[in-house]
Amino acid sequence: MYNFYVMEVLEKIKNKLIISVQSAKNEPLHDKKAMQALIDTVVSLGKIDTLRLAGDRDIKYVRKKYKEIVIIGITKPNIIPKNYKELVYITPSPEDAKIVAKSGADIVAFDATLRNTKIKEIISEIHAQKKLAMGDIAAFEDAKNAYNSGVDIISTTLSGYTKDTENMPDCPDFELLQKCVKNLNCPCILEGKIWSKNDVIRAFELGAHAVVIGSAVTRPHKIIEKFKEGLI
Repeated sequence: MYNFYVMEVLEKIKNKLIISVQSAKNEPLHDKKAMQALIDTVVSLGKIDTLRLAGDRDIKYVRKKYKEIVIIGITKPNIIPKNYKELVYITPSPEDAKIVAKSGADIVAFDATLRNTKIKEIISEIHAQKKLAMGDIAAFEDAKNAYNSGVDIISTTLSGYTKDTENMPDCPDFELLQKCVKNLNCPCILEGKIWSKNDVIRAFELGAHAVVIGSAVTRPHKIIEKFKEGLI
């Protein structure tokens, strides 16, 4: 039963654009009605059928309203601390993973960098809930360890967002994606710093199972910052 569920979910997200709809508590869009309107826009008008969501409030809303949507769920702090590059803050514990799974996520994503000492326990809890485990990694050593620990999916989410990778160029980590695709026998997703259609095309050419886009679609202030670069 579990294996069938895994294959069904993986097939649903294959070659798809996944939209991350998230905001911090100190941002206007974090308001419940605002987030629901943004989610509805992405799903109904954008015709997106896979979302990455943070927190049980938004996960429960989508699961109740959109039965067929595939949800990648996480927990994270209401406000990301300034020293976030030093912290494990994306679904950092088995307890967090259980909350996400119980809220209705199909896939539970978590920090799977080597700095996380609870990787196996988190994966075990996710699988106990009959959900898929997605390891957010920053480097290939993270990916290899997560794969050997039993994750179902690898995502490049944290490349450039840890102390060890903070000097990476401000662009998607295609090199990391390619290395993961070549060496790991599991679906690999490109996420992070994706701002153009060409980025998406290249990701699929390199063998990405899916592509997650966040700020370029659902965070207006970040989009404004991109337009302002070099102008002010």
